[in-house]
Amino acid sequence: MWRDTKGDEETWNLTKQTLIQELALKLFNGDLESKIQAARDIRKLAKSSIKNRSIFAVAGVIQPLVSMLSDSNSDARESALLALLNLSARNERNKVKIVTSGAVPPLVELLKFEDGSIRELATAAILTLSASASNKPTIAASGVATLLVQILLSGSVQGKVDAVTALYNLSAYTNNLTPILATRAVPPLLSLLKECKKYSKFAEKTTALLETLSDFEEGRVAISDSEGGILTLVETVEDGSLLSTEHAVGALLLLCQSCRKKYRELILKEGAIPGLLQLTVEGTPKAQQKARTLLELLRDAPPPRQLTSTVLESIVYGIATQVGSTDKSAETSRKILRDMVQQSMELNMSRMLHRAASDT
Repeated sequence: MWRDTKGDEETWNLTKQTLIQELALKLFNGDLESKIQAARDIRKLAKSSIKNRSIFAVAGVIQPLVSMLSDSNSDARESALLALLNLSARNERNKVKIVTSGAVPPLVELLKFEDGSIRELATAAILTLSASASNKPTIAASGVATLLVQILLSGSVQGKVDAVTALYNLSAYTNNLTPILATRAVPPLLSLLKECKKYSKFAEKTTALLETLSDFEEGRVAISDSEGGILTLVETVEDGSLLSTEHAVGALLLLCQSCRKKYRELILKEGAIPGLLQLTVEGTPKAQQKARTLLELLRDAPPPRQLTSTVLESIVYGIATQVGSTDKSAETSRKILRDMVQQSMELNMSRMLHRAASDT
């Protein structure tokens, strides 16, 4: 039997449009229970369809949902928050609309709640909304950084992950860095990095934020003043993922570049050399360059303008001797140096063959 699939689709679209309009009317004119149920239904429909998120926004549901965030009824707050989270997912226009509709102040208040679940949802909302460049100034100006740092100290695992990511999103807007630093974010970030698996996604976001904060004197002082702060970065260089190691060595490099006299001994004291040498071979291109530059700064003599292979060999052996490496560390240094030399030979051979082919 032949079915008019196009007709079925048109009928479904009309039904869906009608349902969306009905839910929007309930949010505007319904009693509290009707609004709560409408918010729950919007959450479900927005979760299942990217298109629905846009249609709901056009129907005007964002403003009444934002208003529900300040309701004294806990069910109203939670249902509205969940609906807004789904409406903002992968929809830049809705993220901006939610913030311009006044969502940030009530979200900041929800972050102050003792109820862990509502705080966690509010943190997730701040994370999602702060991903939009247009929203960063408004969110940063709300003073939310202080509350996000508190979640780093006492929130759930998911809450901490979302708080770190939200802080990182805000740090991309330069004017946001000062309030983040003022909230003393560095110590809890270092504590979290120390406790987590260094190759995890969480470690990648944490080290990225620490590298960003290391570009400022307040951040550098906080790292060096925190117990085990530099050691935690050194351990991440040794055990982290490609991204974690890149950010960790970047933070150490920023410290040493800012004041070589102050930070050189502190970094050497924590046994950074084996990890840095390993990174010159196995890191990302950026990490390799940062590690090589940091090795220059860790030498006794002032660093040369350009790091040649001969200079690097001298650095490797000189630093290994200078820090009194154990047999294991010395062997690691020699192995890495051999790998570096081998890579250099292979690169030179490749260049020679390329030239020969070009000449031909």
